Amino acid sequence: MPLVTSEQMLLDAQKGGYAVGAFNVENMEMVKAVIQAAEELNAPVMLQTTPSTVKYGSLETYFGIVSAEAKKASVPVCLHLDHGSSFELAVQAMKAGYTSVMIDGSHEDLENNIALTKRVADVAAACGIPVEAELGKVGGKEDDLEAEADTNTDPAEAKVFVERTGVSSLAIAIGTAHGFYAGTPVLDKERVSQIKEAVPVPLVLHGASGLSDEDVRECVKRGMCKVNFATELRVAYTDACKKLLGEKPETFDPKKLGTVGMEAVKELVKGRMKVCGCDGRAK
Repeated sequence: MPLVTSEQMLLDAQKGGYAVGAFNVENMEMVKAVIQAAEELNAPVMLQTTPSTVKYGSLETYFGIVSAEAKKASVPVCLHLDHGSSFELAVQAMKAGYTSVMIDGSHEDLENNIALTKRVADVAAACGIPVEAELGKVGGKEDDLEAEADTNTDPAEAKVFVERTGVSSLAIAIGTAHGFYAGTPVLDKERVSQIKEAVPVPLVLHGASGLSDEDVRECVKRGMCKVNFATELRVAYTDACKKLLGEKPETFDPKKLGTVGMEAVKELVKGRMKVCGCDGRAK
């Protein structure tokens, strides 16, 4: 089917008490793997690209790959700009055909974050495109943005932020970090429940790679409606290629590397979809 926006799938997740898995993809093989996983589990799915991935390829290239694969799929597929770094990039993504965008103003102070987010949300609303924003700072590094310390999202600020910006979903900080964790993460899960009570829009969990299944499930139970996975997909893909080259160093055909990479990513994605509870939820 054609690409769909993230709005209805996240509202369905909010109502149904599960989360949609959102997976960062870097190439054709990862796109195919994620959509195959969604097909096999009958799950709605979001595929994401960050600014650095877009710089590596282009918005048009990733739209072309994802839209072509989505047309062959029987489940809803959304293409999302993850961590949009500027108003200009968010608008370019919408023009290129992306069906959901994130504008990340979390590195700004509250007023500047609100101003930037509202500017994007106003344009997106005219195009029928939902917008995700981030409030608070998720630790670790995502592309060129690096948080020096975790600053968890304040529920009262979240309420004001959503009211003033008109965003469709909100990524919140509860102690997670981008990339893998150096130690055991300590998550403020109660804060998820508090923010869920304060704002009407679906909540988003960033930095899920490396979290335990139990942590993800509890966050979803408390109100997370979208869960992002990135680093662990990259690791699964490259580890599978390394394994093949270790066993058969004479391998030179990229298709053979892509085949084992796809299978590894697909199995990982299926596991994460089941943890999020979105399997069997495609409409």
